[in-house]
Amino acid sequence: MIEIHNLTKIYRNGILELRALDDVSFSVPTGDMVCIMGKSGSGKSTLLRQLGLLDRPTTGEIILDDISVTKLSDDVTSTLRLERLGYIFQEYALLAELTAHENVFLPGMMLSNEGVDYEKRAKELLETVGLGKRIHHYPKELSGGEQQRVAIARALINSPQVIFADEPCANLDTISSRLVMETLINLNKDTSVTIVFVSHDPDDKQYARNLVVLSDGKLVLDEQ
Repeated sequence: MIEIHNLTKIYRNGILELRALDDVSFSVPTGDMVCIMGKSGSGKSTLLRQLGLLDRPTTGEIILDDISVTKLSDDVTSTLRLERLGYIFQEYALLAELTAHENVFLPGMMLSNEGVDYEKRAKELLETVGLGKRIHHYPKELSGGEQQRVAIARALINSPQVIFADEPCANLDTISSRLVMETLINLNKDTSVTIVFVSHDPDDKQYARNLVVLSDGKLVLDEQ
């Protein structure tokens, strides 16, 4: 369960103040698949960064499995991100000099958990997302949709409780977008991993079980 209480994020530049999030509250049940929607500038990506512990809110509280994570130290937050959260970015964020296989198992190696064969797990995850025959290809040798599925496999390498995806289909064509979203849906069903994704495309709400809509930093719909 993720609980968000009165979340506010204010950016300041001199005397100018931008209230990117304004007193936002809602919850995400364990195993849910939630879409955060809104027009450009509505605050949806800002919200995802707060939930993913990539940024800190100005005020408010985020609770992850009964742990208030908003004011944890940087070291504890970094460990929590690595051990329990997964991320999928709009720009894929793959390392060009590494193969698909290497891109996926690299985050796992950072944990150094004894007894875990991350190279084997990375291969299995790439097979799960339909890329078993592409594991030794470099990002430049993969289509946009394939690169995003590599990013999905990478997000799963440490068996996260929650995956956060920021506009995962923004740079993809219709067919690739459908494949990526169907991959996420299947993972949610098969593994019960909680997925929170951002989209500006109204058609993408079909992939979500629940919907959160923002406008000018305010919550205008929490459909559960």
